[in-house]
Amino acid sequence: MSKPPRPPSGRTNLASCIVATVFLIFVIIIIFIVYFTVFKPHDPKISVNAVNLPSFSVSYNSSTVNFTFSQYVAVENPNKAAFTHYDSTLQLLYSGNRVGFMFIPAGTIDSGRTQYMAATFAVQSFPLVAPQTVSSMGPVQGGGGYRVGPTMEIESKMEMAGRVRVLHIFTHHVDAKADCKVVIAVSDGSVLGFHC
Repeated sequence: MSKPPRPPSGRTNLASCIVATVFLIFVIIIIFIVYFTVFKPHDPKISVNAVNLPSFSVSYNSSTVNFTFSQYVAVENPNKAAFTHYDSTLQLLYSGNRVGFMFIPAGTIDSGRTQYMAATFAVQSFPLVAPQTVSSMGPVQGGGGYRVGPTMEIESKMEMAGRVRVLHIFTHHVDAKADCKVVIAVSDGSVLGFHC
């Protein structure tokens, strides 16, 4: 006759639990290593390709200027997952004061892709010389009493906020910014150059 099998002892159950726990910890460590090396989220890259002023007018009597501002950018998503952007803005500053503002519509940029965007909006009339620099410029004959130089400089600030969802599990918040200084000829509104 054969002996009936012996029921497993407590030692083998404990050993099995320890082996399973060690294996699960090892798998979790491997997942984190892969996540932080291969799938680590990166901020998108914004490059400004062109700046244009399709319409431009200056009033020398009241020393004010108004124009239409156009900016063309390329947004590159270097991630292994899609970049969903929202809460994004483009604003113009002149002498530290905001003179133009625009919300950028929400959207998605696929992984490893570059999306080209154009933003065009009208800038309402604003004084050509900022109040804090008027006293240092001094009076001038004619025109509203302020000296108007041959060029003006505006600052363009584009900010994109969004998220990247890696492996449909991990969500990472990413931001991208592009700050540019644009030099404009006051005589005709041509863009003499920009630096980002």
